[in-house]
Formats: sequence, structure tokens, C-alpha cells
Amino acid sequence: MERLRQRADFLAAGSGPRVTAPAFLLQARKREDTGPVRCGFTVSKKVGNAVERNRVRRRLRELVRLCGGNRMREGHDYVLVGRRAALNAPFARMMRDFDGALERIHAGRGTAQRASDV
Repeated sequence: MERLRQRADFLAAGSGPRVTAPAFLLQARKREDTGPVRCGFTVSKKVGNAVERNRVRRRLRELVRLCGGNRMREGHDYVLVGRRAALNAPFARMMRDFDGALERIHAGRGTAQRASDV
């Protein structure tokens, strides 16, 4: 799995379907190629100070490491946007939410981006 690093990739993933969970927002996009899975993580300053944002980011990366490998599909980009609830949420609950979010994204039940978001 590769990491998303460029802003354009994050914006492209943001234009695809999304699924919300209490601790994060999952955005996905199917690319034109069949390359490896790429994943990006972002946490805004609204979540807290740098220490709290980094803790949320570490928890999100661990989610992907533990349960994303077998559910994430090649040729897709995924972005996890951390929320403040990720600081104190039980990790087992976050894993269940992440599995459910991936399932919804791939079943086509994710929410499309609204025109007002553009």
C-alpha cells in the first residue's frame, strides 16, 4: 500500500463517495489504473493541538494496517479524515466502523459529494 502525498490526490479522492463514522470520514475514488492501493490521512486543526492530531493520525494508520489490507481494492485511493471522537473512541469500535465504511463504499452506498461542497 502506498501513501497519498499530493494535494491533488486528496482533492480527487474527496470528489468520490464518502461514508461518515463517529471517529472518521472515509473518502474513496477509483483510479483509471490498476496500481496498488493508495491511502491518505488528514486531521484538521479543529481536532486539537499537534499532539492530539498526531494521535488521531496514528490511530487511523493503525486501522488501515490492521483491517484495511484485505478489504481495500487495487486501483483505488482512500482518504481518512480524522475527527475529534477518534481520540477517545474504543479501537475495536473504530475497526468495526472502518470495516462497515469500506463495505458501504464498495457496495455503492456511500454518499456522493454535494454540489455545495465544490
